[in-house]
Amino acid sequence: MLSLDDILQSRERIRPYIVKTPLIRLAMLDDYLGCEVYVKAECMQTIGAFKLRGAMNKALSLSREELSRGLVAASSGNHGRGVAYAAKLLGTKATIIMPYTATQLKKDAVRALGADIVECDNAERFQVAARVCEELGATMVPPFNDEAVMAGQGTIGCEVLEQCPEIDRLVLPVAGGGLIGGVSAAVKALAPTVRVCGAEPDARPRYAKSLAAGHPVTVENGTTVADALAALTPGELCFPVVQKNVDEVVPVSDAYTLSAMKLLLTEGKILAEPSSCVPLGAVLQGALDVKRGEKVCFVLSGGNVALEQLDVLRGVALPPLKA
Repeated sequence: MLSLDDILQSRERIRPYIVKTPLIRLAMLDDYLGCEVYVKAECMQTIGAFKLRGAMNKALSLSREELSRGLVAASSGNHGRGVAYAAKLLGTKATIIMPYTATQLKKDAVRALGADIVECDNAERFQVAARVCEELGATMVPPFNDEAVMAGQGTIGCEVLEQCPEIDRLVLPVAGGGLIGGVSAAVKALAPTVRVCGAEPDARPRYAKSLAAGHPVTVENGTTVADALAALTPGELCFPVVQKNVDEVVPVSDAYTLSAMKLLLTEGKILAEPSSCVPLGAVLQGALDVKRGEKVCFVLSGGNVALEQLDVLRGVALPPLKA
């Protein structure tokens, strides 16, 4: 199982290639969320998302011969961009399998880095990626179900604890489990009293159902504004790490996710994509019970938002202030 040593080694490996993103105190949001609000701004990472950490660690773990055969990844956008960036930096080729529903912004960003794109249905992307990988003789870079990828994502947890040692709780968006698995492993090893919580779209409650069942469960491909949280099943390697280290995972409705996105943009002055806003939505919805004076850090996983995507916020009301 993923260890702290794995995460610390990955931190040294990827240090020259990533940004140590800021941890920002957003006191103007305290009265909306009912706690002391901090954000870890991975939306300000080199590619606009945390995914670069895991992709870079995996690529740097490969031999020269493996790298020379190219990289393949299944992604709704941000992971693909991270793999494409790593491939370009290391002088190899990337092929990214993306769902038809991925935003044009994310497709264009992947192509701009020189990668090829193969499009398919969201539910089929991993099977298509495996087939393409075999055809090309390339190396698969999984979006979450890989210890090197999880270790790279876990470096966020180390940074948060350095930047704000007094933090009480971390809240992260959840899909396949690579981010929350890696971060929770780091945090619980270094500061076991810190609560680590996950938030996922209620249209795809893969972890809420899987944790209740005690094993990975596949959910239906429900529609959600959180397009980056596309996985339908927890990763087999991720699930036991999450099960061991995460305190709770809660489902969140799109209405609260969009309200959180508007709040973060208009009052916090930070642009983050909908998937990043699910954790704030969990508190607005009341799915997570936070308290006044509790220092809560929300991991903003990405900020790759097309301007037209902001139109949906016009009809969204800001949440009320908490008494």
